[in-house]
Amino acid sequence: MPRAGASEACAQGAAAETQARALPRVVHHSKFLLSVRQGPDAGQVRELAGSPVRVGSASDNDLVLADDTVSRRHCAIEPLPVGVRVRDEGSTNGTFVDGVRIFDALFTGPVELRLGDSVLAIAPSGESVAREQLATDRFFGLVGDAPAMRELFADLARIAPTDVTVLIEGETGTGKEVVAESLHAASRRARGAFVVFDCGAVAPSLVESELFGHERGAFTGAVASRAGVFEQADGGTLFLDELGELPKDLQPKLLRALERREVRRLGSQRVLPVDVRLVAATHRNLAAEVQRGNFRQDLYYRLAAARVRVPPLRDRMQDLPLLVAHFLQRCKPARSAQEVPPQVWELLRAHRWPGNVRELGHAVERFLITPERVLSEPGAPSTPLEPAADALPSQPLREARRDASEAFERAYVAGVLRRTQGNVTRAAAIAEVSRQMLQKLMRKHGMS
Repeated sequence: MPRAGASEACAQGAAAETQARALPRVVHHSKFLLSVRQGPDAGQVRELAGSPVRVGSASDNDLVLADDTVSRRHCAIEPLPVGVRVRDEGSTNGTFVDGVRIFDALFTGPVELRLGDSVLAIAPSGESVAREQLATDRFFGLVGDAPAMRELFADLARIAPTDVTVLIEGETGTGKEVVAESLHAASRRARGAFVVFDCGAVAPSLVESELFGHERGAFTGAVASRAGVFEQADGGTLFLDELGELPKDLQPKLLRALERREVRRLGSQRVLPVDVRLVAATHRNLAAEVQRGNFRQDLYYRLAAARVRVPPLRDRMQDLPLLVAHFLQRCKPARSAQEVPPQVWELLRAHRWPGNVRELGHAVERFLITPERVLSEPGAPSTPLEPAADALPSQPLREARRDASEAFERAYVAGVLRRTQGNVTRAAAIAEVSRQMLQKLMRKHGMS
């Protein structure tokens, strides 16, 4: 449902005061060519420059491989100033270089990776790309000191003064809504409304009415006229969250509203002009959804006039102390990061954070209440700070960490469904994910 000025747990604080203008600096990233040499996708070529590339069989990866021996989340390849970092993401069949299985390695020259039956080659192209980074660790409500965050801040600082439509991409819990809030706060529309509409939290039959409004009697139950979110955001910013969940039959109507800057309520013949800056977000790979025919190509290009990607927490772990300190400062009364014992820091650094910054915010809250169960939901199996020696698993750390993450996810979904007596819509609202995402997790863990 729409909400004005809403902020989720990963919000990292919203700054209302005027902020000092941060000066950018230019960083040069070497370019690399990533090519698939062997496997079902042989011939694919990607250019790497600055940003990590996720490789796997799941559709939301940056490089999707149709190889059934490749895991859904197989590995991440990150170009760095000194070479290329390759990190296995807990794959089943492993990532190999010259017959040696690697988990996290840095390569300074050309290298070939074997992922299942596929072979990927990475080689420097001899070129570089220049990226700006803001010399600050904050941008309105966003917090981060990692290079990827500083580059994100620079992108947002350039985009904010314009009225260009923005597509924010990133995993669930990375803070996409906070990015949208920060864009709004830095724009000329800052005094206008900031209206949020979650495309995945509303029944498909009601989405059109929520977007464009309706007149009395337009459909059964329409007992009064109602303005849609486009009208509510007139003069301000409309944030469409989880845009990938928008029903396909409504996509042409959204495109028309964006191009003509006008809407028509259900049950009305009157056209209403709207002055709205649209910001959309999704955890899906919309480019891949376009290729599969699930998302309109013309709407995708209209929305992606400017694109930004929010990095997952595992790619910016150097920000962990800054984020924990920030969450503690927001407590009443404010707390200090000095209060966090070493064993808790070890636990936080070892966790994979599938729920990203939102999950970290919840973990900090739990630390203040039940410090012995920092990474556990009420009713879920606990994650003790110092497990007994005889309880330690015999498997490798990476596999144990992956299994623990899966167990936490399964326990969380089961717990939130118990809390709502099996009501999936309410459970999704509590978990702050779309209904479709919760159903996907239920299928993943065999829950009916």
